[in-house]
Amino acid sequence: MFGRGGAGAYDRVVTMFSPDGRLFQVEFALEAVRRGSLAVAIKSTKGAIIVVLKKTNDKLRDPDTIKKVFQVDDHIGCAISGLHADSRVLVNWARVQAQYYKLNYGESMKLQTLVRRLADVKQMYTQSGGIRPFGCAFILISVDPDGIPQLMTTSPSGRFSSWKATALGQNEDRARDILKENYKEDASLEDLMKLGIKVQKQTSEEEITAEDVEIAFVNNVDRKFDFVPQKKIKLLFNQA
Repeated sequence: MFGRGGAGAYDRVVTMFSPDGRLFQVEFALEAVRRGSLAVAIKSTKGAIIVVLKKTNDKLRDPDTIKKVFQVDDHIGCAISGLHADSRVLVNWARVQAQYYKLNYGESMKLQTLVRRLADVKQMYTQSGGIRPFGCAFILISVDPDGIPQLMTTSPSGRFSSWKATALGQNEDRARDILKENYKEDASLEDLMKLGIKVQKQTSEEEITAEDVEIAFVNNVDRKFDFVPQKKIKLLFNQA
């Protein structure tokens, strides 16, 4: 049917399972996520943070144009890993969904509601001919309207999960091991940020500087998603 035999014949159509029950196009999308730069997210009783690397190997590229963290709503933000073009489309879709919900119901959207809808879209792109899965994964953080910090992920397959701390991208397994060893449920946001930087330092294959790091957070006081100024990142970087 495909002009060649073996397992390779099953990687051309997203809707066709291999004999051992695998969807190769989805696995390729997951590999694109694993090749992305590392994104780390941690939550505690005080809120949640994201720490990402925005380093580029291209010396001619302006690092300010590298965008790995996006604000979705006043209380929701996300980090991406994988293909930036795919991520940008889904971020814009999520922003529209958050605003529709606010207009229709007069209150902010809970993170789990948004993540479930986002995962539904991703899953739909794994079961239709003529399209391919989104080659990106998201880490999303928020403090919901009820004051509870949230940290969730979505994968290209449409799977979503809730976490206390997690990582996506290069060396994600090693990053999760460090998080397991150092996680404290009642840690302050600054301590969470230092831990995120520590993970980036210990898992990066090259030496990194404070300029290579971007940090965002949401706390359980004002419940607003915001970015950490570069001046403070430098201070935290030296302390981590």
